[in-house]
Amino acid sequence: LTGAQDGSVRMFEWTRPQQLVCFQQAGNARVTRMYFNAQGNKCGVADGEGFLSIWQVNQTTSNPKPYLSWQCHSKTTSDFAFITSSSLVATSGQSNDNRNVCLWDTLVSSSNNLIHAFTCHDHGATVLQYAPKHQLLISGGRKGYICIFDIRQRQILFTFQAHESAVKALALDPSEDYFVTGSAE
Repeated sequence: LTGAQDGSVRMFEWTRPQQLVCFQQAGNARVTRMYFNAQGNKCGVADGEGFLSIWQVNQTTSNPKPYLSWQCHSKTTSDFAFITSSSLVATSGQSNDNRNVCLWDTLVSSSNNLIHAFTCHDHGATVLQYAPKHQLLISGGRKGYICIFDIRQRQILFTFQAHESAVKALALDPSEDYFVTGSAE
């Protein structure tokens, strides 16, 4: 799966030189993040205008439409994570009201799908990591802060400054004992 500054999203197969599917043509907002869900049957694309779009991967048309597309953040959606069986999605980004990390239910109508919005990360959240064993979200922000959220309790557990500049990467070890952060500096 590839995404570009011009907003195009294309899927390829290792053994074929031509794209299998063009999910999104050029001319849209820049792609900020893309993932497949754990089952591999859906892919999600976040963009620079605050939207998250989700497609079924097994498409027979050359230019399929997303089965879900909604604006998660008023400025940009920088990252997201599929939670559980991909019916629950967490997003990070920048919103005018500082609700920069959100939980969404994809099975309800778009007018009611926001489950919880966390007010955190002045100037926006840049990255997001889900820890399924502990049911935690870890987010990094533009000012170098890390926030850890309990998604069952829907509350922030910890906030600390890890870097002097924007957090650009988060990685979680498979046993969920440690996480690592990387920053713009």
